[in-house]
Amino acid sequence: MSEPVTPPAYTRPAAPRRPARAARLGVPPFDPEESPLARTRRARRTNRELALIHPDAHCELDFTTPLELLVATVLSAQTTDKTVNKVTPTLFARYPDAAAYAGADRAELEEILKPTGFFRAKANSVLGLGQALVERFDGEVPARLEDLVTLPGVGRKTANVVLGNAFGVPGLTVDTHFGRLVRRFGWTGEEDPVKVETEIAELIPKKEWTIFSHRVIFHGRRVCHAKKPACGACGLASWCPSYGIGPVDPQVAEKLVKTPAASDTE
Repeated sequence: MSEPVTPPAYTRPAAPRRPARAARLGVPPFDPEESPLARTRRARRTNRELALIHPDAHCELDFTTPLELLVATVLSAQTTDKTVNKVTPTLFARYPDAAAYAGADRAELEEILKPTGFFRAKANSVLGLGQALVERFDGEVPARLEDLVTLPGVGRKTANVVLGNAFGVPGLTVDTHFGRLVRRFGWTGEEDPVKVETEIAELIPKKEWTIFSHRVIFHGRRVCHAKKPACGACGLASWCPSYGIGPVDPQVAEKLVKTPAASDTE
C-alpha cells in the first residue's frame, strides 16, 4: 500500500521587484478596458489563492440558529465580531426566540447591548425584528432575501450573511473589507455596495459566493488593512494591481499581519 500523500504547505509567491504601476502613480487599479474574460480569470485565480492562504475562512460570529445569526449580524454594525461574541451568550440565553425579543424590556435589552455601541438604535432594530418575525413569519427567520430585507435593521449585506451561513443559500457579503479589497484587486470601480455585489457576482461562481466572501474578509482583516496593507507579506503580491500602497519590505510588512486573535479590531 502506498504512503498517503501530504499536500504541500502553502508557499507565498515572490513579490514583484517594483510596486505595480497603478500603485506607484496613485491611479485606481480598475481598468475599464480589461476584457470581461481577463477580469474573470484574474478573480478566479485570486479566489483559488485565497483558499490556500485562508483555508480556515469562516463566519466569525458565534451562532447556533438562523435567529441568533440574524441578531448577531445586526449587532455587528459599527463594532467588531469579537465584541458581539462577548455580548451574545447573555443575549441569546435571555431571549431564546423571536417572541422573547418582541416582548423584551427596552431598558434591560439596551443594557445588554451597550458594549456594542449605538445600543439604542440596535435595541430598536432587535425589538422590531422580533415583532416582525412574530407578526409576519410565525416567529421564524425567512430564507429568502426579498423577505429578509424587509426586516428592521436588515440590508442586503446582513441578509446574505444569514442566507449563506444559516441556510446554505449563496450570497456575497459586501462589507467594508470586501468592498475595499475588490476595488484594490481592480475588479470594480464602484463604491455602492449593491453595484459592487452585482459586478463581483459576474466574476465568481455562485456556489463559491459565501466562502469567497469569508476569504476576502479574512484577508482584509489580517493582511490588506485599510490604512496600511501588508503588501510585502501578501500572498497575492505577484499579481495585485495595488501592490505597493503599503510597505513592501517583507520584514516591515510581516509585523503588520494580524493574528486571528487580533484581526477583528479594524
